[in-house]
Amino acid sequence: MAPFNMSYFNAAPFTLMGIPGLEEYHIWISVPFCTVYLVAIAGNSILLYLITTEHSLHAPMFYFLAMLAVTDLVLSTTCVPKTLSIFCLGPQEIAFSSCLTQLFFLHYSFVLDSAILLAMAFDHYVAICSPLRYTTILTPQVIVKIMVGISIRSFCVFVPCVLLVKWLPFCQTHLTHHTYCEHISVARLSCADISINIWYGFAVPIMTVISDVVLIIISCTFILKAVFHLPSHDTRQRALGTCGSHVCIILMFYIPAFFSILAHRFGHNVPLTFHIMFASLYVVIPPALNPIVYGEKTKQVREKVFLLFSRKGKK
Repeated sequence: MAPFNMSYFNAAPFTLMGIPGLEEYHIWISVPFCTVYLVAIAGNSILLYLITTEHSLHAPMFYFLAMLAVTDLVLSTTCVPKTLSIFCLGPQEIAFSSCLTQLFFLHYSFVLDSAILLAMAFDHYVAICSPLRYTTILTPQVIVKIMVGISIRSFCVFVPCVLLVKWLPFCQTHLTHHTYCEHISVARLSCADISINIWYGFAVPIMTVISDVVLIIISCTFILKAVFHLPSHDTRQRALGTCGSHVCIILMFYIPAFFSILAHRFGHNVPLTFHIMFASLYVVIPPALNPIVYGEKTKQVREKVFLLFSRKGKK
């Protein structure tokens, strides 16, 4: 018997149909969607520029914030341009290789974002609970090791997902009611058993992210305990402000993410229209809000943004 040629089934491109049930409103949805995307690009780019050029922002917290900004840019840019083309021009084809690339960077960014939030929580913990040892614990070498470690972890978690999709035969429809290539949405188009895709795609990333959440909660508990023992009211306010901005970003990231993941696996009563709309907004709203929240709550960033635009206004 001739060997089974998987590439035959995977040769055809996929067609992304957009948000089911809202096709006639796609053009109107594209306006706020594009606006929020531009805010995300501008906000994260300004943040990266300031952290790169301002010596006073060369500190561990801002290095992690820069990494978060880069990851958010990757997350939104991986999905949003194709989504906007669907909204403006109708259903769009995407080559199988491009779909796998989009799938990888989408999920890689998601797991990496979670790890960065954990690293930032650790940074806050050290800064508040052991301020005298801050510079000796979070040395440049340690920062680099943390960044490389969480990047490698995120890569290793989702490479198997890409390979599992790559090895699937797609011999039926190539139409997917989505605005981007999401792992399970693509896998469900296969004519083979996708049990391993479902369980790996759900169990491994979820356990990875849940471990991050547990560690973040533990660090926040120690941080709050330390904050309320600080002698100065102003010091407590600054510490709570920094922690508050971090908690806001954590909530913005994890609540929509867990809703989307759980609804995709177990929410059979959740309308597909709502689910796809929610998933589409998820890749653009948190990246747009993250620099705004940190710019508002972090004094150093707020001052540098004000100075940046003051200088440009005088020219």
